[in-house]
Amino acid sequence: PLQPTSTALALREATRMRILLTLCVCCVLGIFGSHAAHADALVADLSEHLVKIDLGFTGKKVLLYGAIEGDGKVVVVVQGPREPITIRRKARIAGVWANEASVTFKDAISFYQVMASEELDEWLPFSLRERHQIGVEYLSFKPTEEIGPARQADFQTALIRNKQALGHYGVLEGRVSVLGGKLFRTEVVFPANVPTGSYSMEAFLVRDGKMISAQKTPLYVSKSGIEAEIFNLAHDYPEIYGILAILIAVAAGLAANAGALRR
Repeated sequence: PLQPTSTALALREATRMRILLTLCVCCVLGIFGSHAAHADALVADLSEHLVKIDLGFTGKKVLLYGAIEGDGKVVVVVQGPREPITIRRKARIAGVWANEASVTFKDAISFYQVMASEELDEWLPFSLRERHQIGVEYLSFKPTEEIGPARQADFQTALIRNKQALGHYGVLEGRVSVLGGKLFRTEVVFPANVPTGSYSMEAFLVRDGKMISAQKTPLYVSKSGIEAEIFNLAHDYPEIYGILAILIAVAAGLAANAGALRR
């Protein structure tokens, strides 16, 4: 049989390389196209991105709304700024209640809420809940010092219980309304004592037990007006704030005393 010439071998090798390169490009475009399609499967936004706390602030409702493409269920997770939180345990010592022990958790979430289109336990896999920390029982807390797992669990439970009593952690999932299988909306309720700082409002689309798409939207809670001035004074100049607080208390006491004497 005739042997291929060097030119024919070169052409064959070049053709093979072009085919391989084309296949690689198609694979890459397919992967990125799939990701882009998933990314566009959910879009969300807020009615406002800034919550101002002034003297008359009694709480606020912020609307989160959006649209989904295709079937699926929606979960919304609201997380406030992280901060160190110390939990103290009291005990009766010599007939007096006193702090027996304490644990400080670093970078603990100050505010946390979950809303869903249906009850989570019925359709959301535990692996997804753990991976994305969906639900207070799946939140991750890290103590500043090494403590045993049983001790950490006790203090972590106390932290969650205290936060729920303040209204900073949701006790149960809120409701996400899905209209026509396309549009969704939910209201995030911020109490009067809401912590200030940067918040993230993350919406997830889950289909057949798999996370299809997610979008994170920022929100900022800040003090304004005289509330902000007092807050900044207390944090930037604590000595001056303390002196002013004492002077105001003394003046109020003298004024009350003078009013009582006139009667």
